[in-house]
Amino acid sequence: MEREIIIIPPIVLEWSEWFAWDDLKIDARHSGGVKVPNREAGVYEARYADTEKRLAIARASNLRMRIKQGLVKGETPHSTGKRIRDNEEISRIVVRWAITERPAAVEEELHRRHQARFGQLPQYTKHT
Repeated sequence: MEREIIIIPPIVLEWSEWFAWDDLKIDARHSGGVKVPNREAGVYEARYADTEKRLAIARASNLRMRIKQGLVKGETPHSTGKRIRDNEEISRIVVRWAITERPAAVEEELHRRHQARFGQLPQYTKHT
């Protein structure tokens, strides 16, 4: 039997501010539009502005495509985005993101922390 110890270095996240869902719908080239990093991998979270409990925590290989085009606008397939748009009061939802080279590891840890704090995964997260 071969034994191997893997030591994973810390990952530092620099979160964006929280942006209103409705502001994310607006093209960033127009006044009021929010620019989300393009072609950058990372993680993102969505929640109601008045609560800490998350609706979704997810990873993305391209934050702009996943957040703006999928989650918020529904122009690319995003099952969580569709369920949120169909069932929630989106005018009260805010979203933030962080760039990371290791989105899967960060997503897993954010899910673990949310479950430890609230006793469950985010509402629209099926699994880690």
